[in-house]
Amino acid sequence: MITFLGSLDTPIPDGAVLRAGGTDLQERLRSHNLQPDIVDLTGVPGFAGITRDADGVTVGAGTPIAVVARELRADYPALALTAGSLATPQIRAVGTIGGNLLQRTRCWYYRHPDLRCHKSGGDTCPSRTGRHLYGVVFDNSACVHPHPSSLAMALLTYDASVTLASGTELTVAALLGDGVDPTRDHQLPDGEIVASVRLPAPWPERAAYFRAISRFEAEWPLVEAVARVRLDADGLVADCGIGLGGVATVPLRARAAEELLRGARLDEPTIERVSQACAEGATPLRETGYKVDLVVATAREVLERLAR
Repeated sequence: MITFLGSLDTPIPDGAVLRAGGTDLQERLRSHNLQPDIVDLTGVPGFAGITRDADGVTVGAGTPIAVVARELRADYPALALTAGSLATPQIRAVGTIGGNLLQRTRCWYYRHPDLRCHKSGGDTCPSRTGRHLYGVVFDNSACVHPHPSSLAMALLTYDASVTLASGTELTVAALLGDGVDPTRDHQLPDGEIVASVRLPAPWPERAAYFRAISRFEAEWPLVEAVARVRLDADGLVADCGIGLGGVATVPLRARAAEELLRGARLDEPTIERVSQACAEGATPLRETGYKVDLVVATAREVLERLAR
């Protein structure tokens, strides 16, 4: 049964699942052969749209990814570049910013209808002992598949936050959590809805995004990175943000690398130091050692794009 929600403060029936764009949900329902009650959010007033004020921008959680890529290009290019690069035009036209933040893991063991893992009611991680070629390179959880949200990675570099339907505000970092709990992809409380995403006031930035993939396009990234910098009058980096995706059970903010970048010039020695720092602390799995070099190379690519 599908229920169309009239407002975000309407109680969610027990056991129902939420649907916005539905691009991830429909695939999970198919792969797991599920037929739950569905609460559709697409007609809720104010759930989609972008509002600007002096302190920043509020993006309704139901705003399509394509709109984010188009409308925020001037003020938030790191987010817009990331949004415009993920999936396909068809997915970006339907998928939403809130749905991208809250999508479930793409692990093939989780998606298999006949297997159970930590995230699907089991008590093991079949990927850890099985095939994990696309797994994490920073191993911090019993689950070893990376978080799939590219937009979450970009939003971390802006210190963005979300507002829930209850009025509670959380940073995106708090919404994602630390990734240690193998049963969860995010920390959204049961019965809650992400109503909007909040970005702080923009500053003039250079931005670059790059994803390393195994085919030309329309593929989940092996590793992805986004970087944004603000330069001072002398051409030195006054502020910056670097995000990494495809490498851990949550997207990562490369804060140690950012510290090396602040106050420096975007030249070759700096790019080398900062890109190497992005892989510090990596603990690859049996099949993911290749990702250590890929982290460095992907970070280097976005930094070189910024320098150009």
